Amino acid sequence: MNEQPKILIADDEPDCISFVRGVLEGFPCELLDAPDGEKALQLIRQSRPRLVILDVQMPKMDGFGVFAALRTDKDLASIPVIMLTSVNRRSGLKFSAEDLGEYYGCKEPEAFIDKPIEPALLEQTVARLLKPA
Repeated sequence: MNEQPKILIADDEPDCISFVRGVLEGFPCELLDAPDGEKALQLIRQSRPRLVILDVQMPKMDGFGVFAALRTDKDLASIPVIMLTSVNRRSGLKFSAEDLGEYYGCKEPEAFIDKPIEPALLEQTVARLLKPA
C-alpha cells in the first residue's frame, strides 16, 4: 500500500494555513503545518515531505532561512519548495525564484506565489510538483 505524499505548509497566519488546507483538500496527500520556520525545519527533517509551501515572513526563522537550510542539506535539497509572499504587494519589491536561487547560490524554489493566493494557481502548481518524474 502506497503512503500518501506529505505536504508541509509553513505560515505564522492560521487563516492562511486554513486557506491553503482548504485549497488542497482534494489532493490525495497528508497535510502538515508549522507556525514558524524553526518548527517547519524540524518537521521537514522528521517527516520528509514531498513538497514544502513556505511563507516568506515568519517568526524564529523566515522562509528564506528555511529555504537556504533545505537547499544546503544534501538529504533535503531535492524537496520542491513553493514560496508564498505578500512582500511584493506591500513593499513594491519584486522577488523571483531565480533571484533567490542566485542569492543563495543554489537551485531556485520551484515557484513563488503572491498573497492573496489565487486558489487555481496554487492547485496547478501543487499538481505539477507532485507529479511523478
